[in-house]
Amino acid sequence: MVTGPVQQPSLVGRSRVAPSAGLSADAHPSGLPGVPQPAGLAGDVHALGRAVAVATTEPRWREGVLRRLRPLRHGFAEHVRVTEGPTGLYRELLTQSPRLDHGVRLLTGEHAAIVAAILAVQQIAERSESHPDELRHRAGQLLRRLARHRRRGADLLWEAYQRDLGGET
Repeated sequence: MVTGPVQQPSLVGRSRVAPSAGLSADAHPSGLPGVPQPAGLAGDVHALGRAVAVATTEPRWREGVLRRLRPLRHGFAEHVRVTEGPTGLYRELLTQSPRLDHGVRLLTGEHAAIVAAILAVQQIAERSESHPDELRHRAGQLLRRLARHRRRGADLLWEAYQRDLGGET
């Protein structure tokens, strides 16, 4: 049984990545001042989704996608470190609930696929001759893959804590 509070890997705090030279950071990435934004990796995923959704005819659209992709790449690397590391969440879950091995292996395998998808989107975005529709399509696939991964991770945690602790009645 896992003891003590466990922080969701996607909510782990980290310093924000500074904008690249020549690219200004948005004061209000959602466009609405005072509207709270999700923190950490979840916020980075939302920011990339917003950047991809902007019309491709907007000046510097591709640069905006790249600007939002970089912190997502770093945030996902941190997520992998927090979950797969020697003292990571998955090791703790497996120590207390070995029956979750299949789910942990599934999530770990998804990590490699997601890292490859992030790099593929970055390569397409960096190629100025690539078609905006290709970039939008691949970024959309990445965002859907991240959403599925997050759901599977949440389901695994629910399975560990609901079944092991009994939940509320």
